[in-house]
Amino acid sequence: MTPTPATHGQQNHQQRSAHIRTVVMARGEELRQRYPILQHQDALGAGILTFALAGMIGSAWLYLDGAIAWWACLLANAFFASLTHELEHDLIHSMYFRKQRVPHNLMMALVWMARPSTINPWIRRHLHLNHHKVSGSETDIEERAITNGEPWGFARLLMVGDNVMSSFIRFLRAKTWAHKKMIVTRTLKGYAPLGLLNWSTWYVFLGFHLIDFVASAAGAPIAWSATTLSVMDGVTIAVVVLVGPNVLRTFCLHFVSSNMHYYGDIEAGNVIQQTQVLNPWWLWPLQAFCFNFGSTHAIHHFVVKEPFYIRQLTAPLAHQLMRDAGVRFNDFGTFARANRWQPVSKPAAEAAQAA
Repeated sequence: MTPTPATHGQQNHQQRSAHIRTVVMARGEELRQRYPILQHQDALGAGILTFALAGMIGSAWLYLDGAIAWWACLLANAFFASLTHELEHDLIHSMYFRKQRVPHNLMMALVWMARPSTINPWIRRHLHLNHHKVSGSETDIEERAITNGEPWGFARLLMVGDNVMSSFIRFLRAKTWAHKKMIVTRTLKGYAPLGLLNWSTWYVFLGFHLIDFVASAAGAPIAWSATTLSVMDGVTIAVVVLVGPNVLRTFCLHFVSSNMHYYGDIEAGNVIQQTQVLNPWWLWPLQAFCFNFGSTHAIHHFVVKEPFYIRQLTAPLAHQLMRDAGVRFNDFGTFARANRWQPVSKPAAEAAQAA
């Protein structure tokens, strides 16, 4: 039986968080006893990865064979890639093959190859573990990098879906050359080699079609060489089967994640204030490509060591407990508050933006 939660006045945030953690973990154990297959965590992780990679390869093969349209391949692979993101997140917390380094690192390499738009997962491990320690603060580099705490505008829209553009805009904003150098160094180190190849391919694709469109619209179409067209055929295939799906997946994930985390004015260590649950019906097109992240990621801040598929199963109970404890649900005001927990005055907001 689920214990009745105490009111906010009777418990502090550590006690409320501990209550959520205890009850949700107990439900996870109950599910493992009821469905013994859930006890085979390593096998499930490897099986989900195999399914996701097979789905991506199969979708690409159908597209190349002309059996499905380019957009169907792109949407399907964005979904399959979202599974590999959840696996990477679990791997960062050492949930699969914890004591077997070869299969563990092999899984890390494969989920990176499925999502070459991301930073090196071994580097991300340090950033993500730091995120749990300092969530919502200026030193939470992982969330700051995906625009958490940024005021909404055209710049943030560009930064949400394009990791390299995010670094470039931060480079332009940097006040000193030492800061600019640090941004360039971190970007090159974090995204080499797959990320640099992925985003270069994306920019070549966009640049070629932009130039071609402008030239045709101006009445002076370019007679591209056979070699150029052949290369662009290969670039287009790469964009449809891998690069494009990850651009879509990145936008959906970063939009949801950066807006469900609070920033700047939360109490240090207060998990109740770190995140909200974002699960309105109109976010489902985005949730579909980040595996329901907005609805379930907040649970992870309370119960860190549960794999993503368990969170999906314990979500109804966890949501009830979190709501009772004071976790916010669908706080859309955060879009206008630059993800602050509390409304801020205009002068304070302008000062924060300048900083």
